Amino acid sequence: MELKKAALAVRANAYAPYSNFKVGAALLADDGRVYVGCNVENVAYPEGTCAEAGAIAAMIASGAHKIVEAFVIADSPDPVPPCGGCRQKLSEFAARDVPVTLATTEGAEFKTTVGDLLPGAFDAGHMDRT
Repeated sequence: MELKKAALAVRANAYAPYSNFKVGAALLADDGRVYVGCNVENVAYPEGTCAEAGAIAAMIASGAHKIVEAFVIADSPDPVPPCGGCRQKLSEFAARDVPVTLATTEGAEFKTTVGDLLPGAFDAGHMDRT
């Protein structure tokens, strides 16, 4: 419940004047702390930042490096999955079995895992030449 409250609260701070589609994300790290992020749009659309990426940046800036649970919320008809880039970012800092809850502001929830969101994820093992 703490992640849900945190994601909902930070969603209110989203800067989305172009799409009016506000998203909040909360991550529980292995240090026991919750890190939050919201989407930040830019008039040059590709230059915006997703909520998940913002939460990950806050986590890393605070010195934590491992996600143990994630929660993402948006005002949408159905729970919204992270974009492809954010799925890859989540997989960088979370094990495949880490739970991810996708939710709507109306209360619908979909529970999944990082591995289910990004099967066949590209990881450091793909770069090992030995």
